[in-house]
Amino acid sequence: MTSLATHPQRNSLRLQLKQNDMLRRMSAAQWSELEPLLTVSDYRKGDPLVRQGDEQMLQFFVLDGMLKRVVSNPEGREMILRFAAEGEMDHSYAAWRLRTPVPYSIVAVTKVRTAELPLPAWAEFLDRHAEVKARFEYEVMKLMSEVMAHTITLHLLDAPGRVLRFERKHPELVGRIPKKELAAYLNLTPETLSRLKQRLC
Repeated sequence: MTSLATHPQRNSLRLQLKQNDMLRRMSAAQWSELEPLLTVSDYRKGDPLVRQGDEQMLQFFVLDGMLKRVVSNPEGREMILRFAAEGEMDHSYAAWRLRTPVPYSIVAVTKVRTAELPLPAWAEFLDRHAEVKARFEYEVMKLMSEVMAHTITLHLLDAPGRVLRFERKHPELVGRIPKKELAAYLNLTPETLSRLKQRLC
């Protein structure tokens, strides 16, 4: 974990951050205020960034690689709720606002580099910048809606329908997600996913 301001690749990292969906419309003054709060972290494939039940919460902006949000039951059965890749973000903002532990884990699907900051510091920044806060809260609601739609899809669509919906909704991720991870997300076995993809092509 290295401060963005002192990172040896800080200039290229700043350019990557300025392409982030959430941050791209910020003013120069807002960037000057946010940058000192950010640290850059590198994670290996499979590393947890946040564990289900944690009470310490962070705001993540994905610079490289891919994350998954996953929930587990006491028996260890997992359900993947969403993926986030370069230019996207992940967080536990709702849990922080509700003062509850994080209800899911955030895990590196591939090698991942993030710019991150503690959620209390991010929330204080948002409180000083109403237009950024409005965009962020809209994105939070959109993500929650997407997770809900995915959960409903698992119950309402058959296996081919789930595969086709994913390819239609997330063309940018097709071919990037490891087959095992995508199969788990769609509640399929890897073998079934392979058969379906061959049949649907």
